Amino acid sequence: MRAGSVLIVHASLSAFGTVEGGADTVVGALLDCLTPTGTLAVPTFTPEVSDPHPQVEQPISDKVMAARDEVPLFHDALPSPMGAVPAAVLAHPDRLRGSHPQASVAAIGPLAHRITHQQPLAYALGPGSPFDALHELDADILLLGVGHNRNSFLHYAETRVPHHRRKLRRFPYLVDGQRVWVEAHDVGDDNGTYFPRVGAEFAATGQVRSRTIGRAECRLMNSRALVRFAAERLGELLAAEG
Repeated sequence: MRAGSVLIVHASLSAFGTVEGGADTVVGALLDCLTPTGTLAVPTFTPEVSDPHPQVEQPISDKVMAARDEVPLFHDALPSPMGAVPAAVLAHPDRLRGSHPQASVAAIGPLAHRITHQQPLAYALGPGSPFDALHELDADILLLGVGHNRNSFLHYAETRVPHHRRKLRRFPYLVDGQRVWVEAHDVGDDNGTYFPRVGAEFAATGQVRSRTIGRAECRLMNSRALVRFAAERLGELLAAEG
Protein backbone atom coordinates (compact mmCIF):
# COMPACT_ATOMS: atom_id res chain seq x y z
CA MET A 1 0.00 0.00 0.00
CA ARG A 2 1.09 3.55 -0.74
CA ALA A 3 1.22 6.04 2.11
CA GLY A 4 -1.03 8.98 1.29
CA SER A 5 -2.98 7.08 -1.35
CA VAL A 6 -6.70 6.50 -1.78
CA LEU A 7 -7.79 2.93 -1.16
CA ILE A 8 -11.08 1.05 -1.41
CA VAL A 9 -11.23 -2.22 0.50
CA HIS A 10 -13.46 -5.26 0.15
CA ALA A 11 -12.84 -7.64 3.04
CA SER A 12 -13.85 -10.82 4.82
CA LEU A 13 -12.64 -10.78 8.41
CA SER A 14 -13.34 -14.49 8.88
CA ALA A 15 -11.00 -15.32 5.98
CA PHE A 16 -7.99 -14.30 8.11
CA GLY A 17 -8.68 -16.71 10.93
CA THR A 18 -8.27 -15.26 14.41
CA VAL A 19 -7.47 -11.54 14.47
CA GLU A 20 -6.77 -10.04 17.89
CA GLY A 21 -8.97 -6.97 18.16
CA GLY A 22 -11.12 -8.04 15.21
CA ALA A 23 -12.18 -5.64 12.49
CA ASP A 24 -10.96 -2.60 14.45
CA THR A 25 -7.44 -4.00 14.20
CA VAL A 26 -7.78 -4.40 10.42
CA VAL A 27 -9.12 -0.86 9.95
CA GLY A 28 -6.45 0.55 12.25
CA ALA A 29 -3.71 -1.22 10.28
CA LEU A 30 -5.10 0.09 6.99
CA LEU A 31 -5.21 3.66 8.31
CA ASP A 32 -1.68 3.33 9.71
CA CYS A 33 -0.39 2.22 6.31
CA LEU A 34 -2.22 5.02 4.49
CA THR A 35 -1.06 7.61 7.09
CA PRO A 36 -3.25 10.65 7.91
CA THR A 37 -2.73 11.95 4.36
CA GLY A 38 -4.41 8.87 2.85
CA THR A 39 -8.09 8.02 2.49
CA LEU A 40 -9.79 4.69 3.15
CA ALA A 41 -13.13 3.78 1.53
CA VAL A 42 -15.39 0.74 1.88
CA PRO A 43 -18.73 -0.24 0.33
CA THR A 44 -21.54 0.02 2.87
CA PHE A 45 -24.31 -1.29 0.67
CA THR A 46 -27.80 -1.89 2.09
CA PRO A 47 -29.60 -4.31 -0.24
CA GLU A 48 -32.36 -4.76 2.32
CA VAL A 49 -33.65 -1.29 1.33
CA SER A 50 -35.46 -2.79 -1.64
CA ASP A 51 -38.88 -3.93 -2.74
CA PRO A 52 -39.54 -7.43 -1.34
CA HIS A 53 -42.08 -7.99 -4.14
CA PRO A 54 -40.64 -6.17 -7.19
CA GLN A 55 -42.76 -8.05 -9.71
CA VAL A 56 -46.12 -7.33 -8.06
CA GLU A 57 -48.18 -4.62 -9.73
CA GLN A 58 -51.80 -3.54 -9.27
CA PRO A 59 -53.87 -4.79 -7.56
CA ILE A 60 -51.64 -4.98 -4.48
CA SER A 61 -52.65 -7.32 -1.68
CA ASP A 62 -52.59 -6.31 1.98
CA LYS A 63 -49.77 -8.83 2.52
CA VAL A 64 -47.57 -7.19 -0.14
CA MET A 65 -48.34 -3.71 1.16
CA ALA A 66 -47.45 -4.77 4.70
CA ALA A 67 -44.15 -6.27 3.55
CA ARG A 68 -43.27 -3.11 1.64
CA ASP A 69 -44.15 -0.94 4.65
CA GLU A 70 -41.60 -2.85 6.73
CA VAL A 71 -38.70 -1.95 4.42
CA PRO A 72 -36.61 0.70 6.18
CA LEU A 73 -35.73 4.05 4.70
CA PHE A 74 -32.01 4.55 4.32
CA HIS A 75 -30.36 6.73 6.94
CA ASP A 76 -26.74 7.50 7.79
CA ALA A 77 -26.58 5.10 10.73
CA LEU A 78 -28.29 2.16 8.98
CA PRO A 79 -26.08 -0.95 9.41
CA SER A 80 -24.62 -2.59 6.34
CA PRO A 81 -24.53 -6.36 5.83
CA MET A 82 -21.21 -6.06 3.96
CA GLY A 83 -19.23 -7.47 6.87
CA ALA A 84 -17.26 -6.62 9.99
CA VAL A 85 -14.70 -4.34 8.34
CA PRO A 86 -17.29 -1.97 6.78
CA ALA A 87 -19.11 -2.03 10.13
CA ALA A 88 -15.90 -0.93 11.87
CA VAL A 89 -15.49 1.91 9.38
CA LEU A 90 -19.09 2.98 9.97
CA ALA A 91 -18.36 3.05 13.71
CA HIS A 92 -15.31 5.29 13.23
CA PRO A 93 -15.94 8.83 14.54
CA ASP A 94 -14.38 10.51 11.50
CA ARG A 95 -16.07 8.61 8.71
CA LEU A 96 -18.39 10.10 6.12
CA ARG A 97 -21.03 8.10 4.26
CA GLY A 98 -22.88 8.60 1.01
CA SER A 99 -26.66 8.72 0.88
CA HIS A 100 -27.65 6.22 -1.81
CA PRO A 101 -30.42 3.97 -0.41
CA GLN A 102 -28.80 0.75 -1.64
CA ALA A 103 -25.20 1.46 -2.70
CA SER A 104 -23.58 3.87 -0.26
CA VAL A 105 -19.83 4.15 0.32
CA ALA A 106 -18.16 5.23 3.56
CA ALA A 107 -14.72 6.83 3.77
CA ILE A 108 -12.19 8.12 6.29
CA GLY A 109 -9.53 10.67 5.41
CA PRO A 110 -8.94 14.03 3.75
CA LEU A 111 -10.71 13.03 0.50
CA ALA A 112 -13.70 11.36 2.17
CA HIS A 113 -16.08 14.20 1.30
CA ARG A 114 -15.06 14.19 -2.35
CA ILE A 115 -15.74 10.46 -2.56
CA THR A 116 -19.05 10.36 -0.69
CA HIS A 117 -20.78 13.71 -1.17
CA GLN A 118 -22.78 12.83 -4.28
CA GLN A 119 -24.18 9.77 -6.00
CA PRO A 120 -26.91 9.48 -8.62
CA LEU A 121 -29.90 7.29 -7.82
CA ALA A 122 -29.58 5.68 -11.26
CA TYR A 123 -26.33 3.91 -12.15
CA ALA A 124 -25.19 4.19 -8.55
CA LEU A 125 -21.83 2.58 -9.40
CA GLY A 126 -21.31 4.52 -12.64
CA PRO A 127 -20.57 8.09 -13.76
CA GLY A 128 -20.85 10.63 -10.96
CA SER A 129 -20.71 7.94 -8.27
CA PRO A 130 -18.15 7.40 -5.49
CA PHE A 131 -16.52 4.81 -7.76
CA ASP A 132 -16.13 7.46 -10.45
CA ALA A 133 -14.51 9.74 -7.87
CA LEU A 134 -12.22 6.93 -6.71
CA HIS A 135 -11.24 6.26 -10.32
CA GLU A 136 -10.45 9.94 -10.88
CA LEU A 137 -8.34 9.90 -7.71
CA ASP A 138 -6.29 6.96 -9.03
CA ALA A 139 -7.40 4.81 -6.11
CA ASP A 140 -6.03 1.38 -5.37
CA ILE A 141 -8.29 -1.62 -4.76
CA LEU A 142 -7.54 -4.07 -1.96
CA LEU A 143 -9.31 -7.42 -1.74
CA LEU A 144 -8.76 -8.96 1.69
CA GLY A 145 -9.83 -12.58 1.68
CA VAL A 146 -12.45 -12.10 -1.03
CA GLY A 147 -12.51 -12.68 -4.76
CA HIS A 148 -13.37 -10.51 -7.73
CA ASN A 149 -17.02 -11.47 -7.35
CA ARG A 150 -16.90 -8.90 -4.50
CA ASN A 151 -14.93 -6.31 -6.47
CA SER A 152 -17.44 -3.49 -7.02
CA PHE A 153 -15.09 -1.71 -9.41
CA LEU A 154 -15.93 -4.36 -12.02
CA HIS A 155 -19.50 -3.04 -12.00
CA TYR A 156 -18.08 0.44 -12.59
CA ALA A 157 -16.00 -0.92 -15.47
CA GLU A 158 -19.10 -2.53 -16.99
CA THR A 159 -20.96 0.79 -17.04
CA ARG A 160 -18.37 1.84 -19.64
CA VAL A 161 -19.48 -0.96 -21.95
CA PRO A 162 -22.29 0.29 -24.25
CA HIS A 163 -24.07 -3.09 -24.32
CA HIS A 164 -23.75 -3.73 -20.57
CA ARG A 165 -26.20 -5.79 -18.56
CA ARG A 166 -29.01 -3.87 -16.85
CA LYS A 167 -31.24 -4.15 -13.82
CA LEU A 168 -33.86 -2.03 -12.09
CA ARG A 169 -33.38 -0.92 -8.51
CA ARG A 170 -36.53 -0.21 -6.50
CA PHE A 171 -36.42 1.33 -3.04
CA PRO A 172 -38.40 3.58 -0.66
CA TYR A 173 -37.33 7.21 -0.65
CA LEU A 174 -38.48 10.48 0.88
CA VAL A 175 -39.73 13.06 -1.63
CA ASP A 176 -41.02 16.31 -0.09
CA GLY A 177 -41.44 14.46 3.18
CA GLN A 178 -43.51 11.68 1.64
CA ARG A 179 -42.37 8.06 1.47
CA VAL A 180 -42.55 6.89 -2.15
CA TRP A 181 -41.14 3.99 -4.16
CA VAL A 182 -38.45 5.01 -6.63
CA GLU A 183 -37.22 3.00 -9.61
CA ALA A 184 -33.70 3.53 -10.96
CA HIS A 185 -31.79 1.70 -13.68
CA ASP A 186 -28.32 0.32 -13.01
CA VAL A 187 -25.74 -2.07 -14.39
CA GLY A 188 -26.82 -5.66 -13.91
CA ASP A 189 -25.56 -8.24 -11.42
CA ASP A 190 -22.80 -10.61 -12.48
CA ASN A 191 -23.49 -13.49 -10.05
CA GLY A 192 -20.08 -15.00 -10.74
CA THR A 193 -20.58 -15.17 -14.51
CA TYR A 194 -17.65 -13.08 -15.78
CA PHE A 195 -16.05 -11.16 -12.90
CA PRO A 196 -13.91 -14.03 -11.52
CA ARG A 197 -12.66 -14.79 -15.03
CA VAL A 198 -11.87 -11.17 -15.84
CA GLY A 199 -10.12 -10.76 -12.48
CA ALA A 200 -7.98 -13.84 -13.08
CA GLU A 201 -7.06 -12.66 -16.57
CA PHE A 202 -6.11 -9.24 -15.20
CA ALA A 203 -3.93 -10.87 -12.53
CA ALA A 204 -2.19 -12.83 -15.28
CA THR A 205 -0.96 -9.52 -16.74
CA GLY A 206 1.21 -9.04 -13.65
CA GLN A 207 -0.67 -5.98 -12.41
CA VAL A 208 -1.94 -7.52 -9.17
CA ARG A 209 0.18 -7.87 -6.04
CA SER A 210 -0.82 -10.89 -3.97
CA ARG A 211 0.09 -12.00 -0.48
CA THR A 212 -1.34 -14.34 2.13
CA ILE A 213 -2.07 -12.74 5.50
CA GLY A 214 -3.13 -15.25 8.12
CA ARG A 215 -5.26 -17.60 6.04
CA ALA A 216 -6.54 -14.87 3.70
CA GLU A 217 -5.38 -14.39 0.14
CA CYS A 218 -5.07 -10.63 -0.38
CA ARG A 219 -4.79 -8.75 -3.67
CA LEU A 220 -3.80 -5.14 -4.38
CA MET A 221 -4.32 -3.44 -7.75
CA ASN A 222 -4.78 -0.03 -9.33
CA SER A 223 -8.34 0.97 -10.20
CA ARG A 224 -7.50 2.71 -13.47
CA ALA A 225 -5.51 -0.24 -14.75
CA LEU A 226 -8.27 -2.66 -13.79
CA VAL A 227 -11.01 -0.53 -15.37
CA ARG A 228 -9.11 -0.20 -18.67
CA PHE A 229 -8.62 -3.95 -18.86
CA ALA A 230 -12.02 -5.00 -17.54
CA ALA A 231 -14.10 -2.64 -19.68
CA GLU A 232 -12.48 -3.99 -22.84
CA ARG A 233 -12.65 -7.62 -21.76
CA LEU A 234 -16.25 -7.41 -20.51
CA GLY A 235 -17.18 -5.74 -23.78
CA GLU A 236 -15.78 -8.74 -25.66
CA LEU A 237 -17.49 -11.29 -23.42
CA LEU A 238 -20.86 -9.57 -23.50
CA ALA A 239 -20.70 -9.08 -27.27
CA ALA A 240 -20.07 -12.81 -27.66
CA GLU A 241 -23.38 -13.47 -25.94
CA GLY A 242 -25.03 -12.09 -29.06
